[in-house]
Amino acid sequence: MSRLPLQQTAELRAKYPDIFHRPAASRLATPAAALTAFAVFIFGLVDLDFSPTRFVSGLRELGWISMMMIPPDPGSSLPLYLKALGETLSIALLGTTLAALLALPVGLFAARNVIPSQLLRFPVRRFFDSIRGVDTLIWALVWINVVGLGPFAGVLAITVSDFGAFGKLFSEAIEAADQRQVEGVRASGGSKLHEIRFGLLPQVLPVIAGQVLYFIESNTRSASIIGIVGAGGIGLQLAEQIRVLEWQKVSFLVLMILVAVAVIDFISGKLRFAIIGRRAAA
Repeated sequence: MSRLPLQQTAELRAKYPDIFHRPAASRLATPAAALTAFAVFIFGLVDLDFSPTRFVSGLRELGWISMMMIPPDPGSSLPLYLKALGETLSIALLGTTLAALLALPVGLFAARNVIPSQLLRFPVRRFFDSIRGVDTLIWALVWINVVGLGPFAGVLAITVSDFGAFGKLFSEAIEAADQRQVEGVRASGGSKLHEIRFGLLPQVLPVIAGQVLYFIESNTRSASIIGIVGAGGIGLQLAEQIRVLEWQKVSFLVLMILVAVAVIDFISGKLRFAIIGRRAAA
């Protein structure tokens, strides 16, 4: 690669001084950030008592447990495990659906093109942030103390947690909608409700449907986790078998969860592509 003539290089330096003569603070920002991140990493290792010896011994223990898991065997509990898996799927489906139904109308109040006033949008957005900032597992512990053990607490935990996430996603999808359709409804004499119903919703509903389908697949895993703390489903069975060291049953339950998530992911992926394809054709 040939060099530029000195005269041309000098002209470029004079024309773009910010590029050729960056301030020292700008040049040192990236190395300083990398050094800070490395220092935090080292501090974390020391503060959390990270030990290579313990890690290696833990790997040996993990290998022993893995050998104890082979072959997966449900014993005589297969009907119970199938019922628990169905309960987990029901928790994920019902919780996600309720969260989407509740978040859609509230998400309209967080969208800039629906509520222009920052004063009105701000508390709604911060409300979504506060709900979303608490993990599903924490919500499960809260609802277990409110309504008791069982799948009902799991449904409420997923509903509340996804309500915050859906509210943010739905409001952003509404804000990204094409305003020409809204302006067409307004020009034809439509009211604000008509603009939302016929201008915004037809555009964002396919996007929302795709997001809901993805969350159903994701919440199947979440429902398995919250079951461990007493919210019902297959997670409760998994926790019990780990507690009594029945590793063959544990591996069978893990395989059931993996197969269920894979099947749901396949079905939801097909539905998402079908929705996107139909939207593109329209």
